[in-house]
Amino acid sequence: MQSTSEIKSLRSQIKAWRQQGLSIAFVPTMGNLHLGHFSLVEKAKTLADKVVVSIFVNPMQFGENEDLDNYPRTLDEDKKGLAELGTDIVFTPSVASIYPNGLSAQSYVDVPGISLGYCGGKRPGHFKGVATVVTKLFNMVQPDFACFGEKDYQQLQVIKTMVRDLSMPIEVVGVATQREFSGLAMSSRNGYLSETEKETAKALYQSLLEISTQLKAGNHNFAQLEAGAKVALEQKGLKADYFAIANKDTLNPATLGDDHLVILAAAFLGSVRLIDNLQVSI
Repeated sequence: MQSTSEIKSLRSQIKAWRQQGLSIAFVPTMGNLHLGHFSLVEKAKTLADKVVVSIFVNPMQFGENEDLDNYPRTLDEDKKGLAELGTDIVFTPSVASIYPNGLSAQSYVDVPGISLGYCGGKRPGHFKGVATVVTKLFNMVQPDFACFGEKDYQQLQVIKTMVRDLSMPIEVVGVATQREFSGLAMSSRNGYLSETEKETAKALYQSLLEISTQLKAGNHNFAQLEAGAKVALEQKGLKADYFAIANKDTLNPATLGDDHLVILAAAFLGSVRLIDNLQVSI
């Protein structure tokens, strides 16, 4: 596995592969990798001849009072895991190379509509930071395919919309959420939880399953289901941030005419913010 932090050397290798007619799949990450990330790499390997993984903790997508400084950085372990999977290049740029003029002077990409509400509403500027850094990385790697986890469902839809709107020749591939045995969605933030807290945290996924069952059984009083789920989460020790039933493509609030839905949820367990979702066809 090659490893580089230099944009020039990355582009040189990409150019060489292109001259050989090879296809490229890309997995952007912020590091602290777990089995969920590795499933993205495994999917990428089935799509293209070469796989590039980036590790970059992006300051632009962190808001005030968020955990940028404390975000776990495990670069040596990450590289070891990626090498074992057969990754071709791991790209680890510095903040200075991605934002040479600083964040305040950086041009940015804003994806209207679908980036509003849910995590976008709760974390102002978050998806502007995501869209901007992903656009920059796409310009550096120029992949044929890019893999993103379905756990961050709104992020996936934002990226798909951005790629379509900006006519990028990239196929964005969503990869199913990887879960711990309890059902808890794998996340870098799970590392902040004790074993006891993880037992409590599994209630988030359980709430999604319960609402899914009710939807399939014909209960389409969406507002009532959302309100009930929030109360149930509070009773189980989680503080609901949002719980919403939406059209799975537009992320608009669900209406009686929608057959393909996504249940989107975020909740706090102490200071740790957990997110999850479940797609449902009715």
